[in-house]
Amino acid sequence: MTPSTIELVPTADDRRVARHAAAAIALTVAEAAIPLPLPGVKPGLANIITLVVLARWGWREAVWVALLRVLAGSLLLGQFLAPGFFLSLSGSVASLLALGLAMHLPRRWFGPVSQSIVAAFAHIGAQLLVARLWLVPHDGVFYLTPVFAAAAVVFGTANGLIAARLLKELGGDKAAPAAQQP
Repeated sequence: MTPSTIELVPTADDRRVARHAAAAIALTVAEAAIPLPLPGVKPGLANIITLVVLARWGWREAVWVALLRVLAGSLLLGQFLAPGFFLSLSGSVASLLALGLAMHLPRRWFGPVSQSIVAAFAHIGAQLLVARLWLVPHDGVFYLTPVFAAAAVVFGTANGLIAARLLKELGGDKAAPAAQQP
């Protein structure tokens, strides 16, 4: 009886997703080292990578990059299956769903900056909801909404501007028509 082997051959798309996920993971780990004045208020630098991937290669690849970042980032930071992991996962899923809708808005008026702000609001909304339903069984958690909303506007704008600049330097939006479908 001979043992059978399974050989997985990565495609160019797999390698591209892996490169972008690695960049997003590196930004997540670097961001964790930055002291922040308020717990839970982070710039979300890895979202810049997600926005660039969304614009150039579509929603499906952006989902892979974002979810790989959450998983690997939580493993590297020792937060896997801890409350922070679930807060990050819920925020990422919500922002990906929001981006899936926002990418179909007219590009003439809606680009990386507005998409980044929409994603940031979806992210904090989901995190506050999970915190309320699971971690803090009191409506007082919603008193933090103005602080998180202000952070979403500031960091969403900054990340969107950086993503827009990167896209311009990389030669613009090269997403294929098929990549526009969620």
